[in-house]
Amino acid sequence: MQEINYIKHLNAVFEQFSKDSRLNPTHISLYVALFQLWNYNFFREEFYISREDVMEFSKIGSKSTYHRCIKELGHWSYLLYMPSHNPFKGSRIKMFDFGTSTGQALYLGRTKTETSDGQAVVPILKHIQTIENNKNNNKQQNFKILNISNSENGSKQETTVPIGDNLKTTSDKNYNEPL
Repeated sequence: MQEINYIKHLNAVFEQFSKDSRLNPTHISLYVALFQLWNYNFFREEFYISREDVMEFSKIGSKSTYHRCIKELGHWSYLLYMPSHNPFKGSRIKMFDFGTSTGQALYLGRTKTETSDGQAVVPILKHIQTIENNKNNNKQQNFKILNISNSENGSKQETTVPIGDNLKTTSDKNYNEPL
């Protein structure tokens, strides 16, 4: 699915959601989680889901709420839900292609082998890399400057930790003594 179609589909769905007074935030969260799984499955016509995964993605904590909402989304024609009733086999889901305002189909380039001319939209599952914290670098620089300036003035810093060998690492230890 091309990225523009991805966005058009979501816009059409959310426009439909805004008109439907039956939906609550749980329905919307569940649909978005299913849409994400559809994306993971390269927008195949049908795909299998695991209840645990969908509940985790949608932040639904109750099995009864999950089952009620997914059945209602199916009943209200947002998707086709085919439960497997088998804990080792996931339920099947078919997401419907919501048309745009011109009535044009979203997936014209898709063939029976699930390929298209467009680029597939696949989520990035990399960890977010953080930028190096400049505050810590400044603290290190300030500490070095402080040590240099104190040694130049001949002043000595007060230490709260005694300089002695508290752990007795430099001398032989007596292993007969309790810790």
